[in-house]
Amino acid sequence: MGFSKNFIWGASTASYQIEGAWNEDGKGLSTWDMFTSRPNAIFKNHNGKEACDHYHRYLEDIEIMKKIGLKGYRFSFSWPRIIPEGVGEVNEKGLDFYDRLVDALLEADICPYPTIYHWDYPLNLYKKGGWLNSDSSNWFAEYTRVLADRFTDRIEHWMTINEPQVFTWAGHKEGRHAPGLKLDTESLVCVAHNVLLSHGKAVQTLRSRTKRNLKIGMAPEGIVKIPATNSPQDIEAARQATFSMDSDYLRINTWWMDPVFLGHYPTDGLELLKEKGPVINDGDMEIINQPLDFFGFNNYFSEVVQHGKEGNIQIISQPPGSPRTAYQWDITPSALYWGTKFFYERYGKPIIITENGLSNLDWVSVDGQVHDPQRIDFLTRYLVELEKIIEEGIPVLGYFQWTLMDNFEWGAGYRERFGLVHVDYETQKRTLKDSAKWYARVISENGANLTKNLN
Repeated sequence: MGFSKNFIWGASTASYQIEGAWNEDGKGLSTWDMFTSRPNAIFKNHNGKEACDHYHRYLEDIEIMKKIGLKGYRFSFSWPRIIPEGVGEVNEKGLDFYDRLVDALLEADICPYPTIYHWDYPLNLYKKGGWLNSDSSNWFAEYTRVLADRFTDRIEHWMTINEPQVFTWAGHKEGRHAPGLKLDTESLVCVAHNVLLSHGKAVQTLRSRTKRNLKIGMAPEGIVKIPATNSPQDIEAARQATFSMDSDYLRINTWWMDPVFLGHYPTDGLELLKEKGPVINDGDMEIINQPLDFFGFNNYFSEVVQHGKEGNIQIISQPPGSPRTAYQWDITPSALYWGTKFFYERYGKPIIITENGLSNLDWVSVDGQVHDPQRIDFLTRYLVELEKIIEEGIPVLGYFQWTLMDNFEWGAGYRERFGLVHVDYETQKRTLKDSAKWYARVISENGANLTKNLN
C-alpha cells in the first residue's frame, strides 16, 4: 500500500511570517504589526516588516517549490492586505497579489491550499473589540465572501483557521502572542466561541458562493498523547488523554473539534467551566457544525502516557538526553501514527497533516551548502509513522512540512529556523538545504524507500 498515487506532498507558510511589505500597496495594519512594535515583546525586537520579502519574490519562491517537486502549497491570505480596515473597502492591489500567486502556482502545477486566517488580525477590528465583539464572526464571513468571489474559480481546497488553540491561548490568555491580552475565563471562552462561529460562517460562505466543488477543512493544533506501550490499557489511556479536558481548557482538542465535527461542546469541558462556559445562542451550534471534507491537524511534539496502577492516566517524562529540537521540543515521531488513528476514529474524516517539522541549528557552511541531517532524520521518522497508519487503512490525503523557508517565527522572531530553504535575512538569498533535496527525492518516489533515503 503506502502513500497513494494522488498523495499531496506539500509545504506550509503563513502570510505575516514570510510576505513582508507590511505597509505597501494599501495594506492595513494587523495586530502583529502592533504587537511587534512593543519593546521586548519579540526575541531581540524582531518584526515581520520585511520577513522573507515573499511579496516581491514569490516567483523565485515558486521556482524553488518546483525544484523540490511540491504537489501542494499551503499559504494564508492576509486579511488586512485584502480589506485594510477589516471590513468595508476592498484593496484591489492586495487581491491582485494573490491572483498572481495563485495563477503562478497553477501554472507550475502546484495545488494551492490556502488558509483564510493565520493570525494576522486587522488592527482596526481589534480596536472594535476583536474576537470579543459579537459581530466578529460576521466580519469574518464578509472577508471570506471577498475570497470566495475572487478565488473559488481556481482554488478547490480551503482551510478556514489555523491553530485556534494557540492564538486564543497564547494571544488572549498568556499575552505572549498578538494581541498580547490576558483575559479572564469568561472572556476567553467568548473569544473561542466567536472563533468557532467564524469558522462555521466561513464554510457556509464558501459553499454558497463557490464557482466549483470545494474541499474544505481547518488546521487546528493536534494535541496527541502517545501510549507508553502497545498494551490495550496504555492505548486506551492515550486515547482518553487525547480527548479529555484539563485546566488548559481551551488548548484541548475536543473544545474545538467536537463542536466543529460533532455539533456540541464536550461534556467534561462544560462541567469544568460550569457557569463560565460559553453563551450559546439559538442556531450557534448548527452554524459551527458545517460539513467538512477532511480533518487537518498540526503536530510538532507530544507527551507519552500510560495506564497507572490506580487506574489513572500518568504522563511519562522523556529520559535524560532524549532527542529534542532546537526549540527544545521532544521528538516523538509516533504522534503522527497515534494522532491520525485517534482523530480518524473519533471524527471519521480523511486526514491531512497540515504542519509538521522542526527548528534546527542551520547555517550556510564553508562549502556554500546548508547541511541539516537532523531535519532529514526527523522527517523520515515522522513519515515512516504516517506510512504505518496509512497501511492500516486510514485515509491520509496529504502531508505539509513546516515550513518551506526559514521565516519570522512569532515570539521567537528569526531565532528559530524551520525551513527546507535557508534564508539570509540581510540579503534575502535563498539556499536549498540538504533536507529540501532529500524531500525532493521522497516526493519523486512518492514516499517509497523512506528509510533508504536517510543520509
